[in-house]
Amino acid sequence: MDTEKEAVDLYILNRAVKGDVVVTQDIGLASMLVCRGVHVISPRGKVYEDGEMDGVLHFRYLQAKQRRQGVYRKGMKRFSDQDRRAFLQNFEKILSKLEGK
Repeated sequence: MDTEKEAVDLYILNRAVKGDVVVTQDIGLASMLVCRGVHVISPRGKVYEDGEMDGVLHFRYLQAKQRRQGVYRKGMKRFSDQDRRAFLQNFEKILSKLEGK
């Protein structure tokens, strides 16, 4: 277990409050934040919503189970211009929504 990584997650978790925006690719951290009303977006522009987290966590569990059984898929694809555009577009949507409050 990477204790420094866990320390960073705990730091974010303990300080993020409803209405904050957090950028993370850590699905476990995202799941704990969205249920607190924190807006969570991945670096590739995926916006995590509270209602979908059960499915996202289940999919993560199934992938981990396959890896333990020796099934390995290719790694993540390269970060693309499309990823960058998706992030900017969704990040702007979140900020616009927050500004409207």
